Amino acid sequence: MTPGRGARRLLAAHTGLVYLFLYAPIAILMVFSFNAARQTAFWEGFTFDWYRRLLDDGLLLHALRNSLEVAGVTTAAAVLLGTPAALALARPAFRGKRATQTLLYLPVIIPEVVLGAALVTFFGAIHWQLSIATVVIAHVVFSVSYVALVVRARLAGIDPALEEAARDLGAGPFETFRRVTLPLALPGIVASALLVFTLSIDDYVITSFVAGVGATTLPLHIYSMLKVGVTPEVNAVSTLLLAVTIVLIAAAHRLLQEKEN
Repeated sequence: MTPGRGARRLLAAHTGLVYLFLYAPIAILMVFSFNAARQTAFWEGFTFDWYRRLLDDGLLLHALRNSLEVAGVTTAAAVLLGTPAALALARPAFRGKRATQTLLYLPVIIPEVVLGAALVTFFGAIHWQLSIATVVIAHVVFSVSYVALVVRARLAGIDPALEEAARDLGAGPFETFRRVTLPLALPGIVASALLVFTLSIDDYVITSFVAGVGATTLPLHIYSMLKVGVTPEVNAVSTLLLAVTIVLIAAAHRLLQEKEN
């Protein structure tokens, strides 16, 4: 065996072990969500019963509705706020560009525990009662940065000559934006929206700080279910949430790949 081939095999084995370490627990969770046994430690047969029971769980469905409402409103607000920020950052003449970029990176870099504590302190200082509205505001705070950064990356790949050509042909600023800039930036906008929706619907740490009575989201409900132990219902709802997350992330990745094509 040549040294080069041995190194490649060692690297392949190391990579396989890393992926096994990362994804084996997730695979086990998905498999045991179809386990007929109430106890998750033993396999007693294949069943869809735990998924059927989720449809009869009123508390879970209420939490799911809250999560979808929060994620939907958060996505719309973050796109409306983050896209103009990205357009401004894409302009070389924009004053305060470096400071704005730094401020946009902060919500991404700051630990979620710190951001959650800061937000709940802020809501307390202004005497705003915690509710579903505070959850939406908190999610928008950390989601705007993702929209701005993703759309900014998309705009960086657009040839400025296209906008210049439109203006040379008589199009005004708004017409140039509507007919040239917006269609070219749309894949990045949609990808960022999918990413924000995924982050919002999955968030637990920040939501746990700012959720009030009646504002329980799906991650919070799943955590409350875990307090009595890991049951097949927990495995089933976690599998469904994982599946939705994978689909949305894959769609966002596919849209971002269009930039390279």
